[in-house]
Amino acid sequence: MAVTVSTQTAPIGSKLVNDSAATNSASNNTTNAAGTLYMVEIDNTHASSTDVFLKLVDATSCTPGTTAAAMVLVCPAVSKRSYVFPEGIVFDNGFSHWLTTAAAQDSTAAPVGGREPKVRYVTS
Repeated sequence: MAVTVSTQTAPIGSKLVNDSAATNSASNNTTNAAGTLYMVEIDNTHASSTDVFLKLVDATSCTPGTTAAAMVLVCPAVSKRSYVFPEGIVFDNGFSHWLTTAAAQDSTAAPVGGREPKVRYVTS
């Protein structure tokens, strides 16, 4: 799993979070700040027949399977899904995320190793 963050300069002034292999392990405080979420893309095109669920938390840290997600976004198997929030969704504390193959809050089911989906999101 590799998570990178790129700060965009004016006039956008946003951050692009890129998780090149999202897993069921927490990626904590990815932007190092609170902010507003504008877009999420989940690329599950190289998976077999498994839907995946991105779980986002308004916190600087989380524990997958225990922490309640503020938002759960689904991406069907062998597809790419984008979610756009024109008005933005405010995260008061920070951005943390993880990804599983089940929607349930207590799920820690991991995607198939070597076939982990890519996750990207844009924040202020």
